[in-house]
Amino acid sequence: MQTLLRQSCIRSRSFQTAHPRWREAHGPFTNILASEVPPPVQVSQITPEGIQLADGLVIPSACIFLEGKVFLWDVPQSLWDGWNKDRFEIFDTVVPKPDLLLLGTGKSAALPPPSIRSFLSEIGVQMDVMDTRNACSTYNLLSEEGRRVAAALLPIQPRAWQKRS
Repeated sequence: MQTLLRQSCIRSRSFQTAHPRWREAHGPFTNILASEVPPPVQVSQITPEGIQLADGLVIPSACIFLEGKVFLWDVPQSLWDGWNKDRFEIFDTVVPKPDLLLLGTGKSAALPPPSIRSFLSEIGVQMDVMDTRNACSTYNLLSEEGRRVAAALLPIQPRAWQKRS
């Protein structure tokens, strides 16, 4: 009985709808939503040292992904203590505005103060708050689909932002 079941599973897994030559040329999966040119900024992994991009660059402090670029983000060390709408003004000045801002708040999700949420709402930017790992993963997916998405990311372990003189 187990042999029949195993053979049945093998047969069902080997069912193919695409021509073999097409699979050789295109691989097993095709992302029909992605363009030919991948997004310029993609996160490879999150480590205690920072956010590692697909090109190998590690960003050790808070950063913003916007329009395919990465900006260092000068934010207070303590979460939401001393924060105001000034930290998010970049989203009011950029044209076109992102449809969605993914706010990665470090190791765990923490809602920002109402003043920040209302400011982003007033300027027409929808915000989704989550931990930084999930924010990076969601950013990768949405940017690959071609969506106008931005990410404001805090590292897993907070670090001071160092300005160069």
